[in-house]
Amino acid sequence: MNRSCYRIAAWLLVVWLTSACNAAGEAASAYLAPTPDPTLLDLLAAAPPESDDWSQPEIELLRSLWIGNLPPPPVDPSNAVADDPRAAALGHRLFFDKRLSANNQVACATCHLPELYFTDGLPTAHGTHPNPRHTMTIVGAAYAPWLLWDGHKESLWAQAVEPIEAIDEQGATRLHAVHLMANDERYRRDYEAIFGPLPALDDYARFPDSGGPVDFLDYRERWETMRPDDQDAATRVFVNMGKSIAAYERLIYPAPARFDQYVRTLLDEDTEAEPTTLNPDEIAGLRLFIGAAGCLRCHNGPLFSDFQFHNTGVPAIAGQTPDAGRSSALEKLAIDEFRCAGAFSDDLMDDCPELENVHPGDLLGAFRTPMLRNVAATAPFMHAGQLASLSAVVEHYKLAPTAAIGKSELNPLELDARQWRQLEAFLLTLNAPPEAPGQFVGPAALSSNSLR
Repeated sequence: MNRSCYRIAAWLLVVWLTSACNAAGEAASAYLAPTPDPTLLDLLAAAPPESDDWSQPEIELLRSLWIGNLPPPPVDPSNAVADDPRAAALGHRLFFDKRLSANNQVACATCHLPELYFTDGLPTAHGTHPNPRHTMTIVGAAYAPWLLWDGHKESLWAQAVEPIEAIDEQGATRLHAVHLMANDERYRRDYEAIFGPLPALDDYARFPDSGGPVDFLDYRERWETMRPDDQDAATRVFVNMGKSIAAYERLIYPAPARFDQYVRTLLDEDTEAEPTTLNPDEIAGLRLFIGAAGCLRCHNGPLFSDFQFHNTGVPAIAGQTPDAGRSSALEKLAIDEFRCAGAFSDDLMDDCPELENVHPGDLLGAFRTPMLRNVAATAPFMHAGQLASLSAVVEHYKLAPTAAIGKSELNPLELDARQWRQLEAFLLTLNAPPEAPGQFVGPAALSSNSLR
């Protein structure tokens, strides 16, 4: 990088880091990835370094990606038990409990397997029925202002209850779930220690054994026979179960990877350790990632995601209507009974900071930027698992095909075959298993005690 470019880049970096720090200080209830200034990225892309040494602006850019720069998870004002260890322990058991499904065969962990970085290794999920979307990891999900590929849920707890009543996931109902809570002795004891007494769920005339506001079988009819106050009481228990699962999921973090060790040596100026941390191809791939390949425009911050929505021209599934993505989710958010400004939120101030960052724009065919931590363990890739390998993803970005719906943001990248291999080699340096306190990564011991 020549001297004038270096000075401009250094100035832009100072401006960017200052604004990022200010934003972090002002928005403790929302995580915003520190997005680099586009002009800085243009300079890095247009002016490849002339030496093997990293400039100070580049080192600061790498610091922004370093896991040591990841703050604690943002506060969730809509969930009063988000950081309650008792709720996390309860949520841990619920996460692995197949009894929450209609057929007693599907738990949250059926699609979110710890050994696959809390994904399932399938193109699209398969619960009680096939699901059209690829399973996203829950690792680091506490930082996401929007959940799922299209962002139609705005809190972990609102997302956690959705699969229970989804016909293509667990296929059950909220009454089925709350009766499990009441009839399992350990669940009941632990729930009531956190949330207070359960309603009179043993009165099956008031609380049928299954039912909810869903449109399959006769579950809605059963639900609508109930008094509104009983519906509200049952839903409150259901929501508290979701908030407990969310408390558990907030404890699942990405672990430091070889990339982070490399950045640490740069920050410590440990010249002896640098060569053994990443090899030359991996370092070249890192330079491409932050420079000519343009990856940093969306995959930024310590989680390598801006958590925004982008149309990248991913091909539609053959024979299926192209997925509208984010554009179809905004209406769902507005009417969601579990939205953060709704009756079941614990936020009395209706403080929903993620809603302040909505930029509708042209979101047709746009999907949330996935995190790249441990990316190799989350194959296949994209919102419907259309791309089977990292090599296929790299090839997709190389070609930048026309979008099946909406307008793609991609432009073809003129990198040679060796550079693409180097880029893929760098992505593999992000591999590391998830971290969690105690035994929270693996399955929980479930109770078989029944009160019914």
